[in-house]
Amino acid sequence: MNAIFIPLSKGSDALATVFMAGVLIVCLLLSPSTAVAQDKEFVVATKEAPPFAMLDAENQWYGLSISLWETLAAQLDISFRFEEATLAEMIEGVADGRFDASIAATTITHERERLVDFSHPFFTTGYGIAVPHEPTGLVSMLSRLVSKSFLQAVCLLVLLLVFVGFFFWLAERRNNKEEFRPGIEGVADGFWFSAVTMTTTGYGDMAPRSWAGRLVGLIWMFTALIITSTFTGMIASSLTAQQLQQKVEGPSDLSGITTGSITDSASDDWLRSNGLGFAPYKSVQEGIEAVATGGVESFVYDRPLLRHLVEKSYANTVEMVPGIFGRQDYGIALPPGSDLREPLNRVLLTYLGSDDWAVLKRRWVGDVR
Repeated sequence: MNAIFIPLSKGSDALATVFMAGVLIVCLLLSPSTAVAQDKEFVVATKEAPPFAMLDAENQWYGLSISLWETLAAQLDISFRFEEATLAEMIEGVADGRFDASIAATTITHERERLVDFSHPFFTTGYGIAVPHEPTGLVSMLSRLVSKSFLQAVCLLVLLLVFVGFFFWLAERRNNKEEFRPGIEGVADGFWFSAVTMTTTGYGDMAPRSWAGRLVGLIWMFTALIITSTFTGMIASSLTAQQLQQKVEGPSDLSGITTGSITDSASDDWLRSNGLGFAPYKSVQEGIEAVATGGVESFVYDRPLLRHLVEKSYANTVEMVPGIFGRQDYGIALPPGSDLREPLNRVLLTYLGSDDWAVLKRRWVGDVR
C-alpha cells in the first residue's frame, strides 16, 4: 500500500509549530517541581524542645528541627515565620488552619494522624528513663557512711555502751577506784570496759573486782552476743541499702517505683499502653528537677530531650538508664490534604540521605543511643 503525502503550506507549518509549543508548555507546567509557588507567608508553629528547637537570647529559633525546616523552605522557595505554641496547639492549630505547618520534636501517633497529615519521618528515636545518679566506689561508700540510717545505728550503739558502762562504774566505783575512777572519768572507764567486753577484745587492762561488777559483766557478755549480731546487721543494712534498692534497667522496673512524665504527650500514651501510671509534670525541666531532688524515682520522656537536659544541667545528680525503649518517629505536621506534602516529602527524603544532614544531626544530637 502506497503512503499518501499531503503537502503542507507555510501557514500549516506555523500552526503546527504553535501547537507543539503549547503542548510543551503544558507539559512543563504539569511536571513535578521542587518549588512551591506561594504568595503568602507560611506560619510555622514550634515549641522549645532542646536540642530540636530552642530560643536564643534574641528570641531567634535554632536547633536541629529549625535548621531542617529552613533548609527545606529554601529549596521549596517558601517564605515563613515561626510562632511559638504548646504541643496541643501545634496539632490543633495545623488541623484548624491557624498554622500552615508545625515542627519541633513531634511524634507521629495514630491519634495525631487523625487530625493532621505528617511528612515522612525525619528522626527516629525512642523513650528514655532518667533516674537519680548513684555514686560508685569510694564515693558511694562514704555517702552511705553518712547516711541517716547508719548514723542512727551508731548513735544507738554509743548510747547503749554508755548505759552499760554507767552500771559497771556504779558496781566498781568503791572497790576498784584505780580502774573505775570517780566522777565522769569513771563513767568513761565503764564505757571503755563495756566496749572491749562487747567486742570480746579483752585487753586485760581492766576487770571487775566486786561481785556486783562481775554479775553485770556476766550478763553483759551474753547479752552482747545478741546485740552485736543485731547491730552488725543494722550497720551492714545501712551500708548496702542503696545496693539493695531496686535498680531500674527498663520499663518492667517502673511498676515498683514512682515515675513522672508529661500529660498528653507520646510518652503518656506509651506508659499507659504498658499499664504504668505516672505523676504529671508540665515540662521536662520540672520532671528532671523532681528526680534530682527526690520528688520521683524516675522520669520518662523522649530520650534525646532527656539526655540533652541531663548532660547540660544535671550530670551530677541525674543519669540516664542505658538503652532506648519503644519507638518514636518525628515528623512535620501539615494540614489535611495539604498541597505542600508531596513536594516537601521529595526534598525531605533527598536531604535526609545527604552528608549535610548527617553532619547536622551529629552536631545537635550526637550518638542517640
